[in-house]
Amino acid sequence: MNQQTEVIESFSAEETYALGEKIGQEAKPGQVYTLIGDLGVGKTVFTQGVAAGLGITEPVSSPTFTIVQIYEEGRMPFYHFDVYRIGDPEEMEEVGFEDCIYGEGLCLIEWANLIEEILPPAYIQVRIEKDLSRGFDYRKITLTRIGEAQE
Repeated sequence: MNQQTEVIESFSAEETYALGEKIGQEAKPGQVYTLIGDLGVGKTVFTQGVAAGLGITEPVSSPTFTIVQIYEEGRMPFYHFDVYRIGDPEEMEEVGFEDCIYGEGLCLIEWANLIEEILPPAYIQVRIEKDLSRGFDYRKITLTRIGEAQE
């Protein structure tokens, strides 16, 4: 499997947001990002940055109970999934998962490790980790391209 990894260090919520914003600005239609990290590491802050980078101004929060939130006001659709409460990956069909991941927008999936078997062949994994020895606000953000490069 073809993998390229980049590690970014963030020392504040603002830096995590800014990284998300840069990804949103550079995103291409059809790209899929997976977002992995424990509760409270800044996944929502990162996602809010991505949305801002796409030109979305409405408030962005985790769609924990709805599974997917679709934002249409940016330069391309933004499909934000939170699959934390999914019991079976087959439930994803009911929310139009395939239409989103193979659609014309940017797809971001929180807790994607829970539905690994139905992820597309190529995506970019974003892993956010705390390291309290480096400070309360420190985050290690690892970007890994999985599968063939998304161009």
